[in-house]
Amino acid sequence: MPDVVATHVDDYLCTAYAMDQDKATYITSFNPSATSNDAHHILLFGCTEPGSQEKIWNCGEMSFADDSSAQNYKSAPTCASGSSIIYAWALDAEKTELPQDVAFKLGGSTPIKYLVLQVHYANLDKFKAGETDRSGLILTKSSTPTPKRAGVFLLLTGGYIQSNTEEVFEAACRIDQDIEMHPFAFRTHAHKLGLVNSGYRVRGEGDDQEWTEIGRRSPQLPQMFYPTQNDVTIKQGDYVAAACTMYNLQSHIVRIGSTGNDEMCNFYMMYWVDGDQLLQNDVCSSSGPPRYYFGHDRDLNVDKIPETAFRVPPPPNGPAPGEPLLGGHHHMTMQHKANPRKRQHRYQYIF
Repeated sequence: MPDVVATHVDDYLCTAYAMDQDKATYITSFNPSATSNDAHHILLFGCTEPGSQEKIWNCGEMSFADDSSAQNYKSAPTCASGSSIIYAWALDAEKTELPQDVAFKLGGSTPIKYLVLQVHYANLDKFKAGETDRSGLILTKSSTPTPKRAGVFLLLTGGYIQSNTEEVFEAACRIDQDIEMHPFAFRTHAHKLGLVNSGYRVRGEGDDQEWTEIGRRSPQLPQMFYPTQNDVTIKQGDYVAAACTMYNLQSHIVRIGSTGNDEMCNFYMMYWVDGDQLLQNDVCSSSGPPRYYFGHDRDLNVDKIPETAFRVPPPPNGPAPGEPLLGGHHHMTMQHKANPRKRQHRYQYIF
């Protein structure tokens, strides 16, 4: 960010970088230059047109219409057209390097003519002290083409969780495009109430249906892209599904939203394809609880969901014994030796 000054907690600020439109650029790694003391999370978008021609603009849902005098920047969307997610970061995650022969192809003849960096600010301490912010990402780039092209598929939900209860937020979409994707990394994102996020490839029908894990991790740990553990290929006709298990210890409903006091259920799948043809519809969303669960989709056999889908995994994808399960000031701790509790919630989920 070019020495920005945030004026509100939960400000979303954006800045754009024009790509070379005469020749393609290939990105092979992402190195964060940020701290969770300042940034709640960072997203990197590819845009055909940026949301604004300003050097910096307010690109969040929070318009602060009742406090416009305190805004430093004009409001506009992240992208004016052609939006796609390229990278995401939170909780002091480290560098991400793509596999050999895999890269994000930007600029040139691609629809990505601009990179837009979005930073969600967590607090204002440094700004009150008179400082500015230069949070961002250091990208490794090359002009040499790679045979495999990288893309990101995002699954997310709406919905809400009642007070003092457990809930599962779920989303699933069928891949209708003629494509063969090879997931190689995943990222989970939730806020203070998230216990575990998991993602699956769903293939087959009825009793022959198989749910194969793409990734599963506690969103309370550093949120970078982590390597997948299974060799999974996703083809036309498969489903990709994600679930976010949360526990709300608070005395009020918490809804999916854009602020740190709201929640989010996000599962990012980074994949490669041979050639240049990426998934055209790169976001899968659902209305979330109580309006949507996997069981509402007749093509999904909930009896085939692995029991581990809703369990917090052991390290390195879950907290160590005695460490907090939830963010904020909650005091649930991980006890790997304890028997998981079983709970009936519309369908049988196991924690």
